[in-house]
Amino acid sequence: MIRIFALCLGLGLQSLASAADPVMVQPVMTVAPAVGWIMPVPTPYGPVLQQQALPPPYRHYQMNRILTPEEKKRWLQMAMPMMANMMQMDAREAMNYFAVKLKAKPGLKFDDVVESMMLRANKLNLKYVGSNLMWKDFEAVLGDSGAPRVEVFSFCDIAVGRDLLKVIPEMVVFLPCRIAVMEDADKNIWVLTLDWDMTWLQMAGKHTGITPELRQGALAIREKMDSVMRAGANGDL
Repeated sequence: MIRIFALCLGLGLQSLASAADPVMVQPVMTVAPAVGWIMPVPTPYGPVLQQQALPPPYRHYQMNRILTPEEKKRWLQMAMPMMANMMQMDAREAMNYFAVKLKAKPGLKFDDVVESMMLRANKLNLKYVGSNLMWKDFEAVLGDSGAPRVEVFSFCDIAVGRDLLKVIPEMVVFLPCRIAVMEDADKNIWVLTLDWDMTWLQMAGKHTGITPELRQGALAIREKMDSVMRAGANGDL
């Protein structure tokens, strides 16, 4: 699901860039934006906002405008018709589309999985920045001693994270990168993360201000996350 969403977003950004005047695809704008640079355009799904003129001048860490819930709904309906049917799907299966998960090899203990993840992250220079031992809070706060063990570990590439936030401050909602280790009802151990890829980043127009180096850095983080997850699931040392 996230891959489909990313692809739609990437195609949208790419089409805007290709249809735009050469001045519009520069990462830094010096020309004052036209009034009403984003305007509604009729579609089969209702009015959808599209770029009609120069965007506002670009600055590092500049937050974009707030989207209304109705705008988001209409855009998603246009970009991903499948979203219109999501409410007809069982909630468990719907959420399954947003996760990447690996089942740990039989015989591996929870702490073995975590240790292998930490060793691989250190080897790849992916900085460990914190953890959330949720299962302990279940017991301490809620008095639930029967919940399976679940812990969430956070990792970050400081340099790439900073450069991404310069261009797209809203990327902070994805940071730091998180990997969860969780027991299921049968005491199997799973390694999970958000199913995000950087397809949209590869296809986005130059007007986003994302350099080839930054694109490659973001792709490298996704590859490192995958390596850390596989190391944990396999118990690699």
